[in-house]
Amino acid sequence: MVRYGILQDWQANAGNPKGRLVLAFFRLMHLLRQSLLTFILFLPLFLLYRLLVEWFMGIELPWKTRIGPGFRVDHGQALVINDGTVFGAGCTVRNSTTIGNKRAAGGGYTRAPIFGDRVDIGANAVIIGPVTIGDDVLIGAGAVVVKDVPAGHIAVGNPARILPRKDLRVG
Repeated sequence: MVRYGILQDWQANAGNPKGRLVLAFFRLMHLLRQSLLTFILFLPLFLLYRLLVEWFMGIELPWKTRIGPGFRVDHGQALVINDGTVFGAGCTVRNSTTIGNKRAAGGGYTRAPIFGDRVDIGANAVIIGPVTIGDDVLIGAGAVVVKDVPAGHIAVGNPARILPRKDLRVG
């Protein structure tokens, strides 16, 4: 059963107290930012979130980021996620991962990546630019993804090579 509240990521982060704390706090901030009045009333709490999560824990997870239920943060250190990023349900992100937009030719910025459901991102991965990552995708540790990855594929290497998942199974 999937919960759609502040604790909607609780089960996905079982045995991971840091992940539980960060995501419960993120969900609360995401909820409170929906109105200017609550944002102003809870401004000290927003500042505490930035101080605790970003400065002390080293996890840049802006409260504006759109994240589906069941999100998991494994070993959340040196994690940078752009606030325009969109995650589907059941995604996992590991340490030292960077997800964001890039500077466009005209001087502005591109949109941030959009992820489908059940995307598993390895440590030290970099996913940059207006890419779309399909459902059930695995992104290998250290992969640098700058192009779309279709559903049911794996992205490995720098620059990332896109491989069908079925080709990597034994038997």
